[in-house]
Amino acid sequence: MAFNSADTAAFKNVWVFCEQRQGVMMPTTFELISEGRKLADELGVELCGILLGDNVDGIANELGGYGADKVYVYNSPLLKDFTTDAYTKVIVEAVEEFKPEVLVFGASNIGRDLAPRCAARLHTGLCADCTHLDIDMPNYKGFLKEVSTLPAERIEKLGTVMINREPHSVERDLKMTRPAFGGHLMASIICPRFRPAMATVRPGVMKKREFDAAKAESVEILHPAFNLTAEDIKTEVVEVVKAAKKMVDLIGADFIVSVGRGISKDVEKGIALAEELAEVLGGVVGSSRACVDSGWISADHQVGQTGKTVHPKVYVALGISGAIQHKAGMQDSECIIAVNKNENAPIFEVADYGIVGDLFKVVPLLIESIKAAKEAK
Repeated sequence: MAFNSADTAAFKNVWVFCEQRQGVMMPTTFELISEGRKLADELGVELCGILLGDNVDGIANELGGYGADKVYVYNSPLLKDFTTDAYTKVIVEAVEEFKPEVLVFGASNIGRDLAPRCAARLHTGLCADCTHLDIDMPNYKGFLKEVSTLPAERIEKLGTVMINREPHSVERDLKMTRPAFGGHLMASIICPRFRPAMATVRPGVMKKREFDAAKAESVEILHPAFNLTAEDIKTEVVEVVKAAKKMVDLIGADFIVSVGRGISKDVEKGIALAEELAEVLGGVVGSSRACVDSGWISADHQVGQTGKTVHPKVYVALGISGAIQHKAGMQDSECIIAVNKNENAPIFEVADYGIVGDLFKVVPLLIESIKAAKEAK
Protein backbone atom coordinates (compact mmCIF):
# COMPACT_ATOMS: atom_id res chain seq x y z
CA MET A 1 0.00 0.00 0.00
CA ALA A 2 1.40 3.40 -0.97
CA PHE A 3 2.49 5.76 1.79
CA ASN A 4 -0.09 8.48 2.45
CA SER A 5 0.85 11.17 4.94
CA ALA A 6 -2.77 12.42 4.95
CA ASP A 7 -4.03 9.12 6.42
CA THR A 8 -3.42 10.38 9.96
CA ALA A 9 -5.21 7.44 11.63
CA ALA A 10 -2.56 5.03 10.30
CA PHE A 11 0.26 6.67 12.32
CA LYS A 12 1.28 5.78 15.87
CA ASN A 13 4.18 6.31 18.31
CA VAL A 14 6.68 9.08 18.96
CA TRP A 15 10.10 8.92 17.31
CA VAL A 16 13.31 10.78 18.08
CA PHE A 17 16.23 11.00 15.67
CA CYS A 18 19.22 10.04 17.85
CA GLU A 19 22.21 11.98 16.59
CA GLN A 20 25.65 10.47 17.10
CA ARG A 21 29.00 11.57 15.80
CA GLN A 22 31.89 9.15 15.51
CA GLY A 23 30.12 6.73 17.83
CA VAL A 24 29.36 9.26 20.56
CA MET A 25 25.77 10.25 21.29
CA MET A 26 25.12 14.00 21.19
CA PRO A 27 23.82 15.45 24.50
CA THR A 28 20.76 16.92 22.76
CA THR A 29 19.60 13.38 21.99
CA PHE A 30 19.10 12.62 25.68
CA GLU A 31 17.13 15.85 26.11
CA LEU A 32 14.86 14.90 23.19
CA ILE A 33 14.38 11.33 24.41
CA SER A 34 13.39 12.73 27.83
CA GLU A 35 10.90 15.13 26.24
CA GLY A 36 9.69 12.40 23.89
CA ARG A 37 8.86 10.25 26.90
CA LYS A 38 6.47 12.95 28.11
CA LEU A 39 4.82 13.25 24.69
CA ALA A 40 4.48 9.48 24.29
CA ASP A 41 2.89 9.18 27.73
CA GLU A 42 0.39 11.92 26.90
CA LEU A 43 -0.55 10.09 23.68
CA GLY A 44 -0.52 6.65 25.33
CA VAL A 45 1.98 5.27 22.78
CA GLU A 46 5.56 4.01 22.64
CA LEU A 47 8.68 6.17 22.43
CA CYS A 48 11.16 4.98 19.81
CA GLY A 49 14.63 6.19 18.91
CA ILE A 50 16.02 5.90 15.39
CA LEU A 51 19.80 5.56 15.37
CA LEU A 52 21.97 5.55 12.24
CA GLY A 53 25.69 4.84 12.01
CA ASP A 54 28.25 2.08 11.66
CA ASN A 55 28.38 -0.45 14.50
CA VAL A 56 26.49 1.83 16.90
CA ASP A 57 24.67 -0.93 18.82
CA GLY A 58 26.91 -0.23 21.82
CA ILE A 59 25.37 3.19 22.42
CA ALA A 60 21.74 2.23 21.75
CA ASN A 61 20.91 0.92 25.23
CA GLU A 62 21.60 4.22 26.98
CA LEU A 63 18.62 5.69 25.12
CA GLY A 64 16.41 3.35 27.14
CA GLY A 65 17.85 4.82 30.31
CA TYR A 66 16.31 8.17 29.40
CA GLY A 67 12.91 6.78 28.43
CA ALA A 68 12.97 5.02 25.05
CA ASP A 69 10.87 1.84 24.74
CA LYS A 70 12.48 0.79 21.45
CA VAL A 71 15.48 1.78 19.37
CA TYR A 72 15.57 1.14 15.63
CA VAL A 73 19.25 0.76 14.71
CA TYR A 74 20.48 1.07 11.13
CA ASN A 75 24.11 0.01 10.74
CA SER A 76 26.15 0.42 7.56
CA PRO A 77 29.65 1.60 6.64
CA LEU A 78 27.81 4.05 4.36
CA LEU A 79 26.24 5.62 7.45
CA LYS A 80 29.47 6.05 9.42
CA ASP A 81 29.80 9.69 8.40
CA PHE A 82 26.72 11.86 7.96
CA THR A 83 25.65 12.51 4.38
CA THR A 84 22.31 14.11 3.62
CA ASP A 85 21.48 11.62 0.85
CA ALA A 86 22.09 8.46 2.89
CA TYR A 87 20.47 9.58 6.13
CA THR A 88 17.44 11.03 4.35
CA LYS A 89 16.84 7.83 2.38
CA VAL A 90 17.05 5.57 5.42
CA ILE A 91 14.88 7.76 7.66
CA VAL A 92 12.22 8.41 5.03
CA GLU A 93 11.91 4.71 4.22
CA ALA A 94 11.78 3.86 7.94
CA VAL A 95 8.95 6.36 8.47
CA GLU A 96 7.09 4.97 5.45
CA GLU A 97 7.39 1.47 6.92
CA PHE A 98 6.61 2.09 10.61
CA LYS A 99 4.51 5.31 10.44
CA PRO A 100 5.28 7.30 13.61
CA GLU A 101 2.87 10.15 14.36
CA VAL A 102 5.59 12.43 15.77
CA LEU A 103 9.22 12.74 14.64
CA VAL A 104 11.61 15.05 16.48
CA PHE A 105 15.15 16.15 15.58
CA GLY A 106 17.66 18.29 17.43
CA ALA A 107 18.20 21.70 15.83
CA SER A 108 21.90 20.97 15.30
CA ASN A 109 23.70 21.49 12.00
CA ILE A 110 22.80 17.92 11.05
CA GLY A 111 19.20 18.19 12.26
CA ARG A 112 18.62 21.47 10.44
CA ASP A 113 19.90 19.87 7.23
CA LEU A 114 18.15 16.53 7.58
CA ALA A 115 14.68 17.33 8.95
CA PRO A 116 13.41 19.62 6.17
CA ARG A 117 14.52 17.22 3.45
CA CYS A 118 12.74 14.34 5.18
CA ALA A 119 9.60 16.47 5.67
CA ALA A 120 9.53 17.40 1.99
CA ARG A 121 9.83 13.78 0.84
CA LEU A 122 7.18 12.64 3.32
CA HIS A 123 4.84 15.49 2.34
CA THR A 124 4.31 16.66 5.90
CA GLY A 125 4.89 19.78 7.98
CA LEU A 126 7.99 20.77 9.93
CA CYS A 127 8.26 23.38 12.68
CA ALA A 128 11.87 24.50 13.09
CA ASP A 129 13.79 25.64 16.18
CA CYS A 130 11.09 24.82 18.74
CA THR A 131 11.50 25.80 22.38
CA HIS A 132 8.41 24.04 23.78
CA LEU A 133 6.37 20.96 22.85
CA ASP A 134 3.01 19.77 24.16
CA ILE A 135 0.30 17.23 23.37
CA ASP A 136 -1.93 17.42 26.45
CA MET A 137 -4.30 20.41 26.20
CA PRO A 138 -4.44 21.22 29.95
CA ASN A 139 -0.63 21.29 30.02
CA TYR A 140 -0.55 23.46 26.92
CA LYS A 141 -3.11 25.87 28.33
CA GLY A 142 -1.11 26.10 31.55
CA PHE A 143 1.99 26.93 29.51
CA LEU A 144 0.13 29.67 27.63
CA LYS A 145 -1.18 31.20 30.86
CA GLU A 146 2.37 31.34 32.18
CA VAL A 147 4.19 32.82 29.18
CA SER A 148 1.62 34.53 26.96
CA THR A 149 -0.43 37.70 27.21
CA LEU A 150 -3.63 36.02 25.99
CA PRO A 151 -6.63 36.45 28.31
CA ALA A 152 -7.30 33.35 30.41
CA GLU A 153 -10.85 33.05 29.10
CA ARG A 154 -9.58 32.95 25.52
CA ILE A 155 -6.99 30.29 26.39
CA GLU A 156 -9.69 28.12 27.97
CA LYS A 157 -11.69 28.17 24.73
CA LEU A 158 -8.81 26.71 22.71
CA GLY A 159 -9.15 23.15 21.43
CA THR A 160 -10.70 23.23 17.97
CA VAL A 161 -9.57 24.61 14.61
CA MET A 162 -11.29 24.68 11.23
CA ILE A 163 -9.77 22.36 8.60
CA ASN A 164 -11.38 22.35 5.18
CA ARG A 165 -14.37 24.14 6.73
CA GLU A 166 -14.80 21.34 9.27
CA PRO A 167 -14.06 21.58 13.03
CA HIS A 168 -10.97 19.63 14.04
CA SER A 169 -10.00 18.78 17.64
CA VAL A 170 -6.33 19.42 18.40
CA GLU A 171 -6.29 17.07 21.41
CA ARG A 172 -3.79 14.67 19.77
CA ASP A 173 -1.93 17.23 17.68
CA LEU A 174 1.62 18.18 18.60
CA LYS A 175 1.68 21.82 19.70
CA MET A 176 5.05 23.19 18.61
CA THR A 177 6.07 26.57 20.03
CA ARG A 178 8.91 28.65 18.60
CA PRO A 179 10.11 32.28 18.59
CA ALA A 180 8.83 34.40 15.71
CA PHE A 181 9.55 37.90 14.41
CA GLY A 182 13.04 37.96 15.90
CA GLY A 183 11.90 36.63 19.26
CA HIS A 184 9.31 39.37 19.84
CA LEU A 185 6.45 36.86 19.56
CA MET A 186 5.99 33.17 20.32
CA ALA A 187 4.09 31.12 17.74
CA SER A 188 2.40 27.78 18.44
CA ILE A 189 2.06 25.65 15.32
CA ILE A 190 0.20 22.40 14.64
CA CYS A 191 0.22 20.02 11.68
CA PRO A 192 -3.34 18.64 11.74
CA ARG A 193 -3.66 17.24 8.21
CA PHE A 194 -0.46 15.24 7.79
CA ARG A 195 1.76 12.83 9.70
CA PRO A 196 4.25 12.58 11.11
CA ALA A 197 4.19 15.96 12.82
CA MET A 198 7.86 16.98 12.64
CA ALA A 199 9.89 19.42 14.70
CA THR A 200 13.48 20.44 15.28
CA VAL A 201 14.17 21.43 18.89
CA ARG A 202 16.73 23.94 20.05
CA PRO A 203 19.54 22.33 22.09
CA GLY A 204 19.38 22.97 25.82
CA VAL A 205 15.68 23.84 26.11
CA MET A 206 14.45 20.41 27.22
CA LYS A 207 15.44 18.94 30.57
CA LYS A 208 17.22 15.59 30.63
CA ARG A 209 15.66 12.91 32.85
CA GLU A 210 17.57 10.97 35.46
CA PHE A 211 19.25 7.93 33.92
CA ASP A 212 17.52 4.62 34.76
CA ALA A 213 19.95 1.71 34.45
CA ALA A 214 17.18 -0.91 34.65
CA LYS A 215 15.33 0.63 31.69
CA ALA A 216 18.58 0.86 29.77
CA GLU A 217 18.94 -2.91 30.10
CA SER A 218 15.34 -3.63 29.13
CA VAL A 219 15.01 -1.37 26.07
CA GLU A 220 14.16 -3.27 22.88
CA ILE A 221 16.80 -2.97 20.14
CA LEU A 222 15.56 -3.63 16.60
CA HIS A 223 17.50 -3.97 13.34
CA PRO A 224 15.06 -3.51 10.44
CA ALA A 225 16.16 -4.55 6.96
CA PHE A 226 17.03 -1.67 4.66
CA ASN A 227 18.64 -1.07 1.31
CA LEU A 228 21.41 1.50 0.86
CA THR A 229 24.09 1.50 -1.83
CA ALA A 230 26.93 3.82 -2.77
CA GLU A 231 24.90 4.85 -5.82
CA ASP A 232 22.31 6.40 -3.49
CA ILE A 233 24.89 8.88 -2.17
CA LYS A 234 25.89 11.79 -4.37
CA THR A 235 28.62 13.09 -2.07
CA GLU A 236 31.68 11.46 -0.58
CA VAL A 237 33.20 12.36 2.79
CA VAL A 238 36.92 12.34 2.05
CA GLU A 239 38.17 13.59 5.40
CA VAL A 240 36.77 14.96 8.66
CA VAL A 241 38.81 17.94 9.86
CA LYS A 242 38.08 19.36 13.30
CA ALA A 243 38.82 23.04 13.65
CA ALA A 244 39.49 24.36 17.14
CA LYS A 245 37.34 27.40 17.78
CA LYS A 246 37.00 28.98 21.18
CA MET A 247 33.28 29.27 21.91
CA VAL A 248 31.56 29.72 25.22
CA ASP A 249 29.72 26.64 26.54
CA LEU A 250 26.63 28.19 28.09
CA ILE A 251 24.53 25.03 28.10
CA GLY A 252 27.05 22.99 30.11
CA ALA A 253 28.03 25.75 32.56
CA ASP A 254 27.13 25.60 36.27
CA PHE A 255 27.75 29.33 36.77
CA ILE A 256 26.81 32.04 34.25
CA VAL A 257 27.39 35.79 34.63
CA SER A 258 25.38 37.68 32.01
CA VAL A 259 25.57 41.32 31.01
CA GLY A 260 22.85 43.54 29.61
CA ARG A 261 22.27 47.06 28.41
CA GLY A 262 23.26 48.31 31.87
CA ILE A 263 26.95 48.13 30.91
CA SER A 264 26.44 50.77 28.20
CA LYS A 265 28.22 53.61 30.02
CA ASP A 266 31.48 51.61 29.94
CA VAL A 267 31.11 48.48 27.84
CA GLU A 268 34.72 47.27 28.10
CA LYS A 269 34.80 47.64 31.86
CA GLY A 270 31.39 46.01 32.23
CA ILE A 271 32.43 42.94 30.25
CA ALA A 272 35.77 42.80 32.10
CA LEU A 273 33.94 42.80 35.46
CA ALA A 274 31.64 40.03 34.26
CA GLU A 275 34.62 37.98 33.09
CA GLU A 276 36.38 38.46 36.43
CA LEU A 277 33.27 37.48 38.40
CA ALA A 278 32.74 34.46 36.15
CA GLU A 279 36.36 33.44 36.66
CA VAL A 280 36.17 33.49 40.47
CA LEU A 281 32.93 31.51 40.31
CA GLY A 282 34.36 29.02 37.82
CA GLY A 283 31.79 29.93 35.20
CA VAL A 284 31.32 31.68 31.85
CA VAL A 285 29.99 34.99 30.56
CA GLY A 286 26.55 35.26 28.99
CA SER A 287 24.66 38.15 27.50
CA SER A 288 21.28 39.59 26.70
CA ARG A 289 20.25 40.08 23.09
CA ALA A 290 20.72 43.86 23.41
CA CYS A 291 24.48 43.47 23.89
CA VAL A 292 24.78 41.14 20.90
CA ASP A 293 22.72 43.44 18.67
CA SER A 294 24.91 46.37 19.73
CA GLY A 295 28.04 44.45 18.74
CA TRP A 296 29.48 44.48 22.25
CA ILE A 297 29.79 40.68 22.52
CA SER A 298 29.57 37.71 20.15
CA ALA A 299 26.32 35.81 19.53
CA ASP A 300 27.53 32.57 21.14
CA HIS A 301 27.14 34.34 24.53
CA GLN A 302 23.44 35.14 24.02
CA VAL A 303 20.88 33.76 26.46
CA GLY A 304 17.16 33.84 25.65
CA GLN A 305 14.54 32.73 23.18
CA THR A 306 16.71 33.72 20.21
CA GLY A 307 19.90 32.59 21.96
CA LYS A 308 20.49 29.62 24.25
CA THR A 309 18.27 28.26 27.01
CA VAL A 310 20.31 27.52 30.13
CA HIS A 311 19.80 25.80 33.48
CA PRO A 312 22.91 26.62 35.57
CA LYS A 313 23.24 26.26 39.31
CA VAL A 314 23.75 30.05 39.59
CA TYR A 315 22.78 32.71 37.06
CA VAL A 316 23.97 36.28 37.70
CA ALA A 317 22.21 39.00 35.67
CA LEU A 318 24.14 42.28 35.54
CA GLY A 319 22.29 45.28 34.17
CA ILE A 320 19.65 43.11 32.48
CA SER A 321 16.12 44.50 32.63
CA GLY A 322 14.48 41.09 32.21
CA ALA A 323 12.48 41.17 28.98
CA ILE A 324 10.28 38.09 28.51
CA GLN A 325 12.55 36.85 25.71
CA HIS A 326 15.54 36.79 28.07
CA LYS A 327 13.70 35.36 31.07
CA ALA A 328 12.43 32.46 28.96
CA GLY A 329 16.04 31.40 28.43
CA MET A 330 17.20 31.46 32.07
CA GLN A 331 14.25 31.39 34.45
CA ASP A 332 14.73 27.68 35.24
CA SER A 333 18.19 28.30 36.74
CA GLU A 334 18.56 26.88 40.26
CA CYS A 335 19.52 30.27 41.72
CA ILE A 336 19.17 33.67 40.06
CA ILE A 337 20.99 36.77 41.31
CA ALA A 338 20.08 40.09 39.71
CA VAL A 339 21.90 43.44 39.91
CA ASN A 340 20.06 46.43 38.46
CA LYS A 341 19.68 50.13 39.24
CA ASN A 342 15.95 50.00 38.52
CA GLU A 343 14.12 48.47 41.46
CA ASN A 344 11.11 47.79 39.21
CA ALA A 345 13.08 45.86 36.57
CA PRO A 346 11.20 42.68 35.52
CA ILE A 347 14.32 40.59 36.20
CA PHE A 348 13.58 40.85 39.93
CA GLU A 349 10.34 38.91 39.35
CA VAL A 350 12.32 35.72 38.72
CA ALA A 351 15.36 36.49 40.88
CA ASP A 352 16.04 34.60 44.11
CA TYR A 353 18.30 37.43 45.25
CA GLY A 354 18.15 41.01 44.01
CA ILE A 355 20.57 43.89 44.48
CA VAL A 356 19.36 47.37 43.57
CA GLY A 357 22.50 49.30 42.70
CA ASP A 358 25.13 50.25 40.15
CA LEU A 359 26.73 47.09 38.80
CA PHE A 360 30.07 48.92 38.44
CA LYS A 361 30.09 49.38 42.24
CA VAL A 362 28.37 46.14 43.24
CA VAL A 363 30.35 43.63 41.16
CA PRO A 364 33.82 44.54 42.57
CA LEU A 365 32.38 44.00 46.07
CA LEU A 366 30.98 40.61 45.03
CA ILE A 367 34.34 39.58 43.58
CA GLU A 368 36.17 40.60 46.77
CA SER A 369 33.67 38.77 48.96
CA ILE A 370 33.91 35.54 46.93
CA LYS A 371 37.71 35.66 46.92
CA ALA A 372 37.74 36.24 50.70
CA ALA A 373 35.35 33.35 51.27
CA LYS A 374 37.55 31.06 49.17
CA GLU A 375 40.69 32.11 51.03
CA ALA A 376 38.96 31.52 54.35
CA LYS A 377 38.44 27.89 53.40
